[in-house]
Amino acid sequence: MAPFEFLEFTITPVASFEIEARVLGRKNYRLGSAADLSPIDLALGSGPMSDEVVLDRIDISQSGRFYRWRTDVLPIPRREIEHNSANMHLIPASASVEDQLRQIRKGHIVQLKGHLVNVDRDDGWYWRTSKTRTDTGGGACELVFVERVTVY
Repeated sequence: MAPFEFLEFTITPVASFEIEARVLGRKNYRLGSAADLSPIDLALGSGPMSDEVVLDRIDISQSGRFYRWRTDVLPIPRREIEHNSANMHLIPASASVEDQLRQIRKGHIVQLKGHLVNVDRDDGWYWRTSKTRTDTGGGACELVFVERVTVY
């Protein structure tokens, strides 16, 4: 897809994106350019990070557009936790998609379809997506232009 204008931003699709995962946490944002574009973050887990037996032994939190986890004893190897969970910054493609995203709660199984995107604004502000599931820390979150939501 070619870049397109959305609100006051230029959205550049990087890759098609689809995930089915358990919601580990959600956080709403209201202030700033990032919140104007992406008002909701979901921490998502797939594979072993969607297993309630594993999740019962991990404390999960979100703040400052980051997802954090903590455990006293690893229920699965650290790399499995890191590779099978992520914080997603969600850009709703429409008001109806945003309404659907606002109904999602911790524990729901969701399917999101859209694109990983990079975002630019004329004043130099920008936001970049991660393109891999093996990264951690700053810049490791996926920036997703969400076109379709299904909650199971």
